Amino acid sequence: MLVYLTAARLSFRRYVAYRSASVAGVITNSAFGFIRAYILLAMWREKPHIGGYDAADAVTYVFLTQGLITPIGVFLGATELGPRVRSGEVAIDLYRPCDFQGWWLATDVGRALSALVLRTVPPIVIGTLAFPTALPADPRRWIEFAVCCTLALLISFAIRYLVSLTAFWTLDERGGASLLFVVSMFFSGMIMPLVAMPGWLGATARALPWSGTLQVPIDVLLGRSSGFAGALEFQALWALVLLAAGRAVTGAARRKTVVQGG
Repeated sequence: MLVYLTAARLSFRRYVAYRSASVAGVITNSAFGFIRAYILLAMWREKPHIGGYDAADAVTYVFLTQGLITPIGVFLGATELGPRVRSGEVAIDLYRPCDFQGWWLATDVGRALSALVLRTVPPIVIGTLAFPTALPADPRRWIEFAVCCTLALLISFAIRYLVSLTAFWTLDERGGASLLFVVSMFFSGMIMPLVAMPGWLGATARALPWSGTLQVPIDVLLGRSSGFAGALEFQALWALVLLAAGRAVTGAARRKTVVQGG
């Protein structure tokens, strides 16, 4: 366990070193939050209640997603594993005396915690000061939200890890990562709340694992979900399935490993 804690700590230290990038990220996320908020407010002005959300819920949703997008890794199409496969440095990773998948999960946790510290709170505070929002005062909701965000990170990591593993066969995972970026943006609810999607499209989007990265945690915080237990079951199931798939593919990748150059 110590080796994974050390990996997470070192990853955290590496990412918090880029404070200027974090400040730029906060400004960018906040600016896009304003743009998205005004777009959704225009939608809700025409139809005051969409998917059980009112205008304050919609604005709160916008700034929560802007705050979570970096920690959860919605913008990331893969992990740092892919470039190491391309360079051949993955050979060193495979010889580490620890679980391969666990190592990469630990480094991603460190990355997420650094983003949580530097990039999450400011956009939410700015949005709260500029618009009427619906952030709850009940601490139980926030605890449930934190649990759901932890599972959201596991789902996000598991998907990105699977994409990164394709580099063992293709030697370049960037095409898959680009495709995942587009899919994640749409089906996570980053572009638009999934509750605003009509009919079969909305039902399909809410059943896919990407909904567990943003839509489900925020619904729990806003009290718009069917219940914390149901959200927890949905996220935990997808996290277990995807992590198990990653472990199986890791085993196949170990037998397939070809380091470029020999």
